[in-house]
Amino acid sequence: MRHDDVWRAIDAIAAENGLSPSGLARRAGLDPTAFNPSKRVGPDGRARWPSTESVSKVLAATGTAVENFASLVSGQGPQAGRSRGSVARRIPLIGLAQAGGDGFFDDGGFPVGGSWDEISIPDIADPNAYALEISGDSMEPVFRDGDIVIVSPQAPVRRGDRVVVRTRLGEVMAKQLVRQSAKRIELQSLNPAHPNYNFELSEVAWMHRIVWASQ
Repeated sequence: MRHDDVWRAIDAIAAENGLSPSGLARRAGLDPTAFNPSKRVGPDGRARWPSTESVSKVLAATGTAVENFASLVSGQGPQAGRSRGSVARRIPLIGLAQAGGDGFFDDGGFPVGGSWDEISIPDIADPNAYALEISGDSMEPVFRDGDIVIVSPQAPVRRGDRVVVRTRLGEVMAKQLVRQSAKRIELQSLNPAHPNYNFELSEVAWMHRIVWASQ
């Protein structure tokens, strides 16, 4: 375990909850500057670690399980839908940028065609589940370039879920669903350096929920 891995996990928890590191510290009842970059290195230049008390307060304030925090520290990424003893199966895989091309999805957003690679994953109930390789940094620090996410067309989508959206113009993006009304959806890039998006529902071909992630 490295110093940078622990801080990356804390940054990921902040992003998952729509917070800056300072906002996360406030929610946890800590000094707002507790997680600032300047506090991660001591005056002598040596790396500083967050205290176990600080980590405990963060997990309690955000409802994050210790196991999920450990997964983030180890680089396995946020996970959902994984069960102990689950049986691996193979599902189709393509790159997120490639997914915008023709011939990879049918009109319902299900994977089709013979140009997909395949990977083995723990069993996912949805027979139409597929995998995308993340490209770019718009979802950092939760998803990073090269991470694999598993997407389920059948899973219900709710506010706050991380989703893959394809527009009718063929653009495919991984974002977080902020709000959905009868006419519009609002999507957030977890990396504040990237823009958020608003679409009329008529502009959206489909929206599927990310149910599992691995690196």
